Amino acid sequence: MYIKSIEIKDKRFNLSDGIGSDATHTTPQYAYAVCCLKTDTAETGIGLAFTLGAGTDLICKAIEYLSVDLVGREIEELMSDFGTVYSKMVDSPSLRWLGPHKGVIHLALAAIVNSCYDLWAKSRNVPLWKLLLDLSPEELVNTLDLSYLEDVFTREQAIALLRDNLSTRDMRKKVLSTGYKGYDTSVGWFNFSDEKIVENTKRAMDNGFTALKLKVGSNDPLRDIRRANLIRNTAGCNATIMVDANQKWNVTQALDICKRLGEINPFWIEEPTHPDDIIGHKTIARAIAPFKVATGEHIPNKIIFKNFFQAKAMDFCQVDTVRVGGISEFLTISLLSKSMGIPVVPHVGDMGQIHQHLVLFNHIGMNHEHLFLEHIPHLKQYFVNPAVIVDAHYQIPQVSGSSSDLKD
Repeated sequence: MYIKSIEIKDKRFNLSDGIGSDATHTTPQYAYAVCCLKTDTAETGIGLAFTLGAGTDLICKAIEYLSVDLVGREIEELMSDFGTVYSKMVDSPSLRWLGPHKGVIHLALAAIVNSCYDLWAKSRNVPLWKLLLDLSPEELVNTLDLSYLEDVFTREQAIALLRDNLSTRDMRKKVLSTGYKGYDTSVGWFNFSDEKIVENTKRAMDNGFTALKLKVGSNDPLRDIRRANLIRNTAGCNATIMVDANQKWNVTQALDICKRLGEINPFWIEEPTHPDDIIGHKTIARAIAPFKVATGEHIPNKIIFKNFFQAKAMDFCQVDTVRVGGISEFLTISLLSKSMGIPVVPHVGDMGQIHQHLVLFNHIGMNHEHLFLEHIPHLKQYFVNPAVIVDAHYQIPQVSGSSSDLKD
């Protein structure tokens, strides 16, 4: 199956009634820069990079620059040593200068890389999760670029980690019959009224969700405290509740407000300060323990994740495959995270479409803990094969590819 041409699409979706709002991104427009690998068959590889509207056109232009050398490549040959291909794209001499490994260029890389894995799974007529599980440890690691990690995690260690978990896979394959547990982010968007979050909490629990998330980061901390208590009192003491500040606080504010939010016993406090502030996150994590810090949706690459892990500045890793450099880097970060004892609970800029595959592989293939996966349903109607949630569990995708195809 040969890649014959590349089509790039700028897809934007308006939201209404406060949906998607948080303390930093108050009027979001969900958007994807889409890389489409056209082949000599009926199959097309689809890859997504997630943005919030303005600037998506810049990512589309970067996809054009970065993807040129993929035309003419045969998919099995391409993916047999994709780690090398990835390394050449990510370190393209002139474009690397614009990052390196972050921003518009790295988001473009995510779309390209995701399209390659999608096409690979479609060429074998299997869903992405099965493709990844069917690969030998060596074949999987061949798709990764482990450069700049060698001081803490080598190719040999990555292969050994995967190989060590082969014999116990059957114990974890029961998730294929139960589905993967989800948590509901949509109960508590920032611009929702108090009445709305109470109503949504009741509805989510009626639908089987026992884990819920509230957006915080108000200019008035008392608003956050009040709303957090509303959800806790509505959901009850046994519910799992997370709060997400979306980077709004400085470290001093975070230290104060996180402690006050502790009265609702949050499972984690997400993005409590600027995503580049490793020492700030470390300070917060130590000060608010035993409450946990989750972050990662805006951490741009594997190197900064490595530094967060080394500093013990996060308790939950929220790497997002449509925000970092695609599936290859997501798997690299997941392996590194597992080696350092940090659970992966992805942020889902893809609305869970690709991540429903990746968490299955992380759990079965790497022995990552099966915690839950974020559920955001707001773009469901635009996908050809939308994620299916039954009794708060992601159902196992059966269609070939990564579930990324968007309706025309």
